[in-house]
Amino acid sequence: MALPTDFRHFDLTELPNSARYKLLTATVVPRPIAWVCTLGADGTPNLAPYSFFGLMGSDPPIVAFAPGNRGNGTPKDTALNIASGGEFGINLVSAELAQVMSDSATDFPHGVAEAGKLGLELESGVKIAVPRVKASPVTLECVEVQTIQIGNTRIILGEVLGVTLRADAVLDEAQQYVDTAALDLIGRMGGRGGYTRTRDGFEIGRMTYAQWQEREGAED
Repeated sequence: MALPTDFRHFDLTELPNSARYKLLTATVVPRPIAWVCTLGADGTPNLAPYSFFGLMGSDPPIVAFAPGNRGNGTPKDTALNIASGGEFGINLVSAELAQVMSDSATDFPHGVAEAGKLGLELESGVKIAVPRVKASPVTLECVEVQTIQIGNTRIILGEVLGVTLRADAVLDEAQQYVDTAALDLIGRMGGRGGYTRTRDGFEIGRMTYAQWQEREGAED
């Protein structure tokens, strides 16, 4: 395989945030989407999508996502509602929910229940008081364990207390086998409206060191 010889380097320490955002979101892809549901102080549900999101571990199960600020510098409702030790639900997004998920990113005024405005049905959580999006194929029920503030970047770390999965995607409940393709989840790509499906997957088998030695004809 011929290796490329021509590259471009961008010094992120010298670029404005808008340029850093464009470069990183165009290259760190695909990114899963956390459609986060929280409850306001008055019990109003808030729903907003974030693609600065990922799974960080399983013992305990930890997720991280980064809710930013509004244009005026105040925290978005998601961050305000979670606060310290707060509960939140991460609804994963199937292809059929892509448009309404995008619509929920509209800059609704503080305190507005996006789900109600968009005709989304919510149902009660199991481990937490925060409701879930009924149409979402997967919901992670979480509680905040730590929030890290680095400059203007806020990272919320949450422990996943439970997972609600659409039944048809559970192949073997006792063995926790899930048909990932059946979930038809989407991910975020670059640009303002770029997304991708996750059904076009492929598998690569892992091998032991001994198998690698055999394949390469290597010796200890």
